[in-house]
Amino acid sequence: MAVVPYQQESGSKKEQVARMFNNISGRYDFLNHFLSLGIDRGWRRKAINILSPLKPQFILDVATGTGDFAVQATSLKPQKVVGVDISEGMLDVGKKKIDAKGLNNVVSLQYGDSESLPFGDNSFDAITVGFGVRNFEDLRQGLSEMYRVLKPGGKAVILEFSRPKSFPFKQVYNFYFSFILPRIGKMVSKDDSAYTYLPKSVEAFPDGEDFLRILQDVGFKQNQCRSLTFGVSSIYIGTK
Repeated sequence: MAVVPYQQESGSKKEQVARMFNNISGRYDFLNHFLSLGIDRGWRRKAINILSPLKPQFILDVATGTGDFAVQATSLKPQKVVGVDISEGMLDVGKKKIDAKGLNNVVSLQYGDSESLPFGDNSFDAITVGFGVRNFEDLRQGLSEMYRVLKPGGKAVILEFSRPKSFPFKQVYNFYFSFILPRIGKMVSKDDSAYTYLPKSVEAFPDGEDFLRILQDVGFKQNQCRSLTFGVSSIYIGTK
């Protein structure tokens, strides 16, 4: 059975994920930084810095949410960063953020389905995804679309939660992720399911070597995985 936010309700994973993020969009940024103790900002910086030698001019941020990764990508001095997401609520928050930062001339956010990206082949020098691929309804299809719109020689940098393997951090992490995080998330976001879905979706995600094999299957080369913060998250890098 697929892991979805609202197990007792009908609707595809894609529909449920969009509804979940619409529900929590107003509190998402606060919870994201609070529940990660602000470490997520450093993770994004490290991921974006990997692209620095490439000097990408046209960057696509898939599952952009409120645009944090897209904003971070502007540190690379690109001509254009385009963020796409299926949650209008998250996009609305992101557009206000970008306007407040005076980045409208560089960053644009728009509705877009990761499994059917509204761009031509070989359109972008680099693609980023921050904590979004585990929410894809069809993981291989979403990655294949990313490969399609990436220029030859371009890189995809994917930041995603993973599962720590070493004692005692694995046990501490599992307790926090399974018991503490869902309670705080529910209390602040007012959504009973969103932060219960989070640990379940991470548990179901094929991380590490399994994900690298999927990247290879859809065409990416020179694939790498870099573990962060004792394995709480990972950066995956693939080249077209």
